[in-house]
Amino acid sequence: MNAQQIRDTAPPADEITREVVDLMANLVALFHREYEEAAAARSLTGAQAKVLALLRRGPMPMRQIAQTLSCEPSNITGIVDRLETRGFVTRRPDRQDRRVKLVAATDTGSTASEELRESLNFAREPLAALAPDERTQLRDLLRRMLAGASGTGA
Repeated sequence: MNAQQIRDTAPPADEITREVVDLMANLVALFHREYEEAAAARSLTGAQAKVLALLRRGPMPMRQIAQTLSCEPSNITGIVDRLETRGFVTRRPDRQDRRVKLVAATDTGSTASEELRESLNFAREPLAALAPDERTQLRDLLRRMLAGASGTGA
């Protein structure tokens, strides 16, 4: 289901929905601001930090990185070039298709990504105000929302 189909089938927004959307937007803005600051403190751009975060999942084709970050493959090439120069990532041919380049985080890149992730405090304090069962419920609700938005149903 694409975004237009979701809009076409979604019920009209009520006051609660509008408020929830505004609150989520505020959280996203807070996260992005802190993420950019944490990246800059490690001499990384936000985009470089996002690539390293993606690579925590394992080696990935450059095209998949571009698709996941919703940017042009040529942008990813430049980002990966700079990360490779700093020793944060390596590129290697895919064993199944040698034309495809897989990007993998080095130990240095993985460490930098984990340090950045650990330094993000934006959600720790607000989440600490919730009981463990409330955090679990929030996680489950967010998963349902994301699954519905992506059409995976998972």
